[in-house]
Amino acid sequence: MSVLLLGIFDFIGTVAFAISGAITGIQKRMDIFGVNILAILTACGGGLMRDIVMGNFPPQMFINPFYVLVAAIVANIVFCIMFFHKGVPEKFTGIYDRGLFVSDTLGLAAFMVDGVMIGANFGYADDLFLLVFLGFITGVGGGVLRDVLSNQMPAIFVKHVYALPVIIGGILMVFMHELFHAWNAAMVCSFVLVILLRVLARHFLWNLPKVDHGDVVSGPK
Repeated sequence: MSVLLLGIFDFIGTVAFAISGAITGIQKRMDIFGVNILAILTACGGGLMRDIVMGNFPPQMFINPFYVLVAAIVANIVFCIMFFHKGVPEKFTGIYDRGLFVSDTLGLAAFMVDGVMIGANFGYADDLFLLVFLGFITGVGGGVLRDVLSNQMPAIFVKHVYALPVIIGGILMVFMHELFHAWNAAMVCSFVLVILLRVLARHFLWNLPKVDHGDVVSGPK
């Protein structure tokens, strides 16, 4: 059952992050090649970073390119929809923004689960810190690559506790397994928790503290 659930989360995360990457590429006025590259790196970049951290070479995206193909197909579907509709009409901007939020949130939650489970399957089930980190880097890695390549500040540093829900979800997942030895329940509960925290953060405009520009004292000239 864990293998089936993991496959489902892999697919959800790939499709969701591919949509996120494709929409961002279109927003940045990239051509169809750029949109495809950005979607693939957003969908597969977290797994690439995870494999590098684990020393798993070559990374899975090159051994089994199924999810690369899925990301490319999704990217081209999104591009064609936007191309033939000449972008997003102004009256649909709110729906467009919510769609980007939903795809980003699903991708974060699904790939957090994926990262923890892959680490456990590779023999690191007793290294709780590493498992949480693998869940974190798998969840946010693709988004970081997307933001850097599209020349914007990575969302993990500025956006409605973007990364914190992933860390909390990873902690819940590893401790549920430690206490109850039930990966399936841990996967589902942590997936739901990440989504819930992201939705609450967006609704209540939760943000981590930051220094206002007016509070920054300039150095000597």
